Amino acid sequence: MSDIQRPYAGRRLLVTGTVLAVLGALTAAGAFWSVLGAYTVVTAGGAMEPTYREGDRVTVERSSGNDVRRGDVVLYSVPDRYSGLPVLQRVIGLGGDRVVFADGTLTVNGTSADEPYAKEADAGFNTAPYDVKVPAGRMFLLGDNRENSNDSRYFLSENSGTVPTAAVQGRALESGGAPVKLGLAVVLGVLVTFGGGICVLAGRRTRRAGYGR
Repeated sequence: MSDIQRPYAGRRLLVTGTVLAVLGALTAAGAFWSVLGAYTVVTAGGAMEPTYREGDRVTVERSSGNDVRRGDVVLYSVPDRYSGLPVLQRVIGLGGDRVVFADGTLTVNGTSADEPYAKEADAGFNTAPYDVKVPAGRMFLLGDNRENSNDSRYFLSENSGTVPTAAVQGRALESGGAPVKLGLAVVLGVLVTFGGGICVLAGRRTRRAGYGR
């Protein structure tokens, strides 16, 4: 490379490195804040076995109760239960649904509930019959481990055991794929920033070498 070409080559490296460093930093920062803002991780108790074993780390996507569907495992908290601490339970019924347990069978709106996630059948436990019409804006919840879950069944005298959907803090993800992808984006952003920094240093050195002759 000639002495005349060196400053121009150095300038190109500087521009390229600066662009890479900025893009990398923005990518890493954006992905990092997305992880912090959109997800949280909680420790499961025994009430959600076998879906989550006691002590499992469960990734929860932050969301409002407006996004809740029957069958979702949600993280929620209400001040008058569980000392206000957040708990994981499964949504069985939403506003307008009729949830009935009788003769060892759980039905929702007259249809027998298909619960492959449940550890045992309700029929195996000393569960009293209940018939609940879920009020609008509320939800009826059960743990997957019915023998070891202090869920809506035990608060039937309080709004038929239901809690407001507004109490939802997030939904448990079936897999941690989304947070992992965002984590990889953070790593990629850091690597791109590092590469941009190297280009900037190389560009400065090249320009100094060209002007110094």
